[in-house]
Parts: sequence; structure tokens; C-alpha cells
Amino acid sequence: MRAGPLRHRGLLQEQMRSPDGLGGSKPLAWVEVRKVRAEITIPTGRTSPTAQQIKTIVTAEIRVRMASGFKAGQRLYFTGETYLIEAVLPDNDRTMLRLLCSNVKNP
Repeated sequence: MRAGPLRHRGLLQEQMRSPDGLGGSKPLAWVEVRKVRAEITIPTGRTSPTAQQIKTIVTAEIRVRMASGFKAGQRLYFTGETYLIEAVLPDNDRTMLRLLCSNVKNP
């Protein structure tokens, strides 16, 4: 793939945990893992009733160059938009990754 379609610049983030002093752990915060360049497409959108509120769920497909370290549960941040990675799928040539993501917002 040419670099042109990978025009979105963002951050791959992962939630880090710290010990809570009681033998467990608690989430600290989302920390940057690496910078990424990606192509973002928004193929679908739907609404979902949750706890008597309507939330908009946007499903996005984000394509990035093949690299290790991408996994479900991480998130991608692009200029005000945050996408949660739901699945990581390599293409047939193993040159690109398709990241199936969701973005949940209050209306």
C-alpha cells in the first residue's frame, strides 16, 4: 500500500495497571504505546439502548501497516476521536492489519 491512504496520524494506547496494596490491581490510566499512521473508514453505525439511554455506536475499520503489539482492548486516539480495538485481522499478504473498532459516545 502506498503511504497516501495512511493519512491519519494517531496514538496507540494501552491501559496500564498498578498494585492496590491489597493483593489486586487497579487501572492507572491510558498510556501511549506508539505513534501510528492509519486509514480510517466508517462502514456502519447503529444506536443501542443502554440503561434507559440511547448511545450511538460507530463501528470503524482502521488499516495500519503490519506490526506486532496490536491487540483487542487497546485503543487508538486520532484528533478528538477514540476507537476501541475489538479485533485485529491480518490481510492475506500479511502486509497490513485491519483493526475492527468501536467508538461509543453519548448523544
